[in-house]
Amino acid sequence: MTHIRFLGTGGGRVVTMLQTRSTGGILIEDKLRVLIDPGPGSLIQLKNMRIHPMKIDVLLLSHCHPDHYTDAEILIEAMSRRKREKGLILASKSLIEGAENYNPPLSKYHLSKIEDVEVMYPGEAFTWRGTDFTATPTVHGDPTGIGFKMDTKHGIISYTSDTTLNDQVVKAHEGARALILSCTRPLGARIPNHLSTEDAAVFITEVKPDIALLTHLGLKFLKSNPKYQAEWIEEKTGVRTISAEDLMDVNMREYIDVNRRVTRKT
Repeated sequence: MTHIRFLGTGGGRVVTMLQTRSTGGILIEDKLRVLIDPGPGSLIQLKNMRIHPMKIDVLLLSHCHPDHYTDAEILIEAMSRRKREKGLILASKSLIEGAENYNPPLSKYHLSKIEDVEVMYPGEAFTWRGTDFTATPTVHGDPTGIGFKMDTKHGIISYTSDTTLNDQVVKAHEGARALILSCTRPLGARIPNHLSTEDAAVFITEVKPDIALLTHLGLKFLKSNPKYQAEWIEEKTGVRTISAEDLMDVNMREYIDVNRRVTRKT
């Protein structure tokens, strides 16, 4: 079985500051334990799910905005046990080398503790310990930002990260069985550099995944009834669509099961 565990489903400045929803990112458990975009709250949510941070194998970091990376350094300390090189980081250029107005937020000391650190660009693929990862393009405030596709035992899991709706971006996610969309804004409230409910419907119609999962939900989205936003998309697309909740667990096998607010022992 492949698990998608939502450590946090909030996004944007206000939700991050207030922690209206956690901004802890997404944990995928397959052959490897892969943590995507561990923003504020990631460590606390791992504790709430009774998953030890030392058991994380891979960090996928999409871009240099704090709601996507702030817990990364302490997770690196856990992954490496502070003593030896261990684990993998795949990240945008801005996070590792800096770009334009972005200074790299991860210290050279912490990066030296990781077995393999790779700067990824859209379209590039990387295989590590039998798992294939591909960077996908985004159109966002960080010009080096990326999304990710990951091959698992039960199909491709694809993550858009923050992006504007764009034909090239959509095409890069074709073949996804589970499509995770950063959908910050609700119907009628589109803003630049982010997906709205209407945008998500177009995206999902083109990709045609088995399931679409909405996350990185902004304050207006949360106030506009997330369940209704997902139902509107599902009616438009015919694709099962879920507005994710903190600590939600999606189990992928022949069928895809959704369990809300799950905690467990490792």
